[in-house]
Amino acid sequence: MTENSGPSSSSGFERLHPAIQNWIWRQRWEELRDIQEQAIGPILEGEDVIIAAPTASGKTEAAFFPICTSLKETDASTVQALMVSPLKALINDQYDRLQYLCQELDIPVHRWHGDVPEGEKKRLREQPGGILIITPESLEAMFVNRGTQLPRYFADLRYVVVDELHAFIGAERGKQLQSLLWRLECVLKRRVPRIGLSATLGDMSLAAQFLRPSCYEQVRLLEAEQGGQEVKLVLKGYLTVDDADVEDDVETGWTAADPEITAYLYDRLRSGKHLVFANARNTVELYADALRLMCEQRRVPNAFFPHHGNLSKDIRDEAETRLKDPSIPATAVCTSTLELGIDVGHMQSVCQIGVPPSVASLRQRMGRSGRRKGEAAVLRFLVEERQIGKDTWPQDCLRPQLVQSVAMISLLLSRWCEPPRAGMLHLSTLVQQILSAIAEFGAVRAEDLWRLLCATEPFAEVSKQQLVEALRSMGNEDLITQCDDGSLMLGGKGERIVNHYAFYAAFATAEEFRIMVGSRTLGTMPVLVSVTEEQYIIFAGRRWRVVAIDTERKVLEVEAAAAGRAPLFVGCGQALVDDRVREEMLGVYLGSDVPAYLDARAVELLGEGRTWFRQYGLDKRRALPYGDSLILFPWVGDRAMNALALMLVPAGLQVAQDGVAISVRGASLEELGKCLRQALASGPPDPADLAKVCPIKKLEKYHWCLSDALLDSDYARSMIDVERAWSALADIASGLR
Repeated sequence: MTENSGPSSSSGFERLHPAIQNWIWRQRWEELRDIQEQAIGPILEGEDVIIAAPTASGKTEAAFFPICTSLKETDASTVQALMVSPLKALINDQYDRLQYLCQELDIPVHRWHGDVPEGEKKRLREQPGGILIITPESLEAMFVNRGTQLPRYFADLRYVVVDELHAFIGAERGKQLQSLLWRLECVLKRRVPRIGLSATLGDMSLAAQFLRPSCYEQVRLLEAEQGGQEVKLVLKGYLTVDDADVEDDVETGWTAADPEITAYLYDRLRSGKHLVFANARNTVELYADALRLMCEQRRVPNAFFPHHGNLSKDIRDEAETRLKDPSIPATAVCTSTLELGIDVGHMQSVCQIGVPPSVASLRQRMGRSGRRKGEAAVLRFLVEERQIGKDTWPQDCLRPQLVQSVAMISLLLSRWCEPPRAGMLHLSTLVQQILSAIAEFGAVRAEDLWRLLCATEPFAEVSKQQLVEALRSMGNEDLITQCDDGSLMLGGKGERIVNHYAFYAAFATAEEFRIMVGSRTLGTMPVLVSVTEEQYIIFAGRRWRVVAIDTERKVLEVEAAAAGRAPLFVGCGQALVDDRVREEMLGVYLGSDVPAYLDARAVELLGEGRTWFRQYGLDKRRALPYGDSLILFPWVGDRAMNALALMLVPAGLQVAQDGVAISVRGASLEELGKCLRQALASGPPDPADLAKVCPIKKLEKYHWCLSDALLDSDYARSMIDVERAWSALADIASGLR
């Protein structure tokens, strides 16, 4: 290829600016990638675009080749392209990448987040222009602190790029971002084309609704051609044996690292570059420490380093630096902090300890390996199950962690992942955006807030009545106050909140409740499923009955349950399990195929799970008597499980959600059948009425200031699926006749 000749048969290449063509030529690219070719025309023509392509497929260049072409062809004195990214580390990576592209194009690239030196921010404020990469929180800070100056920064804005789009969809940060982008267009009084980049999207149409809620049908959806990359998989099963001499630390919930898993990780990952994903920070610390000790015992340099959000930036940076250094072996034991597209160099393999939070997360993680052309992605699953004894509950005999892992791998290989949840109210984020808008303008009338935030987007699901109720609740808490002319200003508490740096984040850490027996604290746990008094919860490997709930102090008072050993499987991380995953699990139990990627122990565990499934008759029924309990197997996702549990509570039944099952005490099969038939005869309950049964609904940052009615509505939209639960209820009832 000669300079400026361009990749062969590329019509898109000819539309790029000559300076960008020269850059491509200097990289010795023989052709543009499929997704890059697809994106040039729609972006140059100002369409809203979603670019979905695997990790390391050139999504950034697909967006910025045409963006930079447009920027080179126009004069401007303010920021022309705004890129929003979910992580500071990702911003730093993209900053370096775009600097490399733009250094000879005379297009400035800026970054803005909490760790960027003030000097860099000052240069942008004094001479705005080119490309700005920013977090949602820093963009929020601009609205609050420099609202009147936004036109000076963004008057010439031509494009908005949302990096790692999937990381925002359905989350509080995503709703905050939607609001900020809409408010920015309101400031500029014009539409600005939006471009979403993602490697993981379960439903492109729902992603389009997120990117441009008011006219999502006009968003251009671009997907990379599937290259048929080879995937090398192994799922290793491990059987842990309870040891009466080894006590778990109930104060933290920590247990010892499995010695077999530790030895396997050391033997296979001591050389080269690898990522080991765990579902909790304590698991990361346990295995990083155990592997470090093994290195010391064998007198070799440590090659294993922890990486999670609670570690300092310096420690995380050290792990990332070692991963990038080709001269030394390094493996990071991490949470989701390394799941997104942070550049840590070439990874030879990815390992997953336990069940991943979601199929979408698993796809992201697998995409971290096999990034070189023609190279296979290598994924290792390490799944623990406990030895079955006389007190083991039926749901644990089913080997649900291994079966869920098999189900998720099957869905992964079929290119399915969880679609984003639609229809949520996000009332906590609405409170934040009301405060932000008031801070931006100084004072705002209620009708203007309706037009700005709810009439079209981003909070179109919120009714006028709900907005009025939210404003009234905020007034009662001194977040806002009404002036004589009817306009709304910040109240005393509202000013203090907005003036604190913590305000810029729409999310808070997961609400955790202390688990207490008398005056003794057993530890803390996030509450992500419905919990009511008289229910049973699982904590530190034991079964407890909830005797009281203090929502203000965030305390669950419990007493030891006399119902035998606790079920050992309680879900996977903090993600809600999708209906499709549980359906696939049922298919695994009903099937007979044995995946080739299972090792001998995993094959044995799968066989045990299927054997117990049939011995319990779960291929023919959904309710199983066990001791003084009934165990229900609805095979639905967590939102439907929430709804089912809440439907049963008013009938006086003692209910507990145990991962794949719901345990019910206080009723025989006949009594349960009668109760279910009565419920079915009365018709599906209103989700908001059902939410009233659940006492723990203050799950997000500003839920504390909302009325009970608003909390019920918010919880119903985000945590309850009555329709799916209703059909599961009918299935269970039909089997009891």
